[in-house]
Amino acid sequence: MQIHQKKLQDIKPYIKNPRKKYDIKKVADSITEFGFQQPIVVDTSGTIIVGHGRYEASKYLNLEIVPVVIADLPPEKAKAYRIADNKTNEYSDWDNSLLSQEFTDLLDINYDLLKTGFDEEELKKFFDNSDLNSIDTSEKDLPEKFELMIQLDNLEDQEALFNELKERGYNCKVLSF
Repeated sequence: MQIHQKKLQDIKPYIKNPRKKYDIKKVADSITEFGFQQPIVVDTSGTIIVGHGRYEASKYLNLEIVPVVIADLPPEKAKAYRIADNKTNEYSDWDNSLLSQEFTDLLDINYDLLKTGFDEEELKKFFDNSDLNSIDTSEKDLPEKFELMIQLDNLEDQEALFNELKERGYNCKVLSF
């Protein structure tokens, strides 16, 4: 497999691409954070087989040159690959326990979890009260001022956490929703 650097203007989307919904901003953010780690796959005429989201994100980022793999596939195989590439992702699930551990490791080094493509609502489910209790913040260098929003399922847990944070010298306020 050879990766070529192609002008974005020389690549064209497949007009009948059946996959239509992608979050271009999240794809663009991923390219910005991690670089272009996955090339766009095109046929010999420059039509995209897979990577329409990366193509649109590249336009959004005003990239002129993008990495491309040229697949010399018969048209029927290119069509089938285009569908299979999108469909096979639907069969994957997360191991939430392992994912939560990975998030915790990233939080330990103050990494912005929003850069992983998960939004705030999706991230909230990984950090219930037990997860917070397992994170050691005693030796961490925290910024002088920071904001943290925690949503707990019951008032008793909320009061306990609030009191613990106040005892540690944090300025806290309770917001009701």
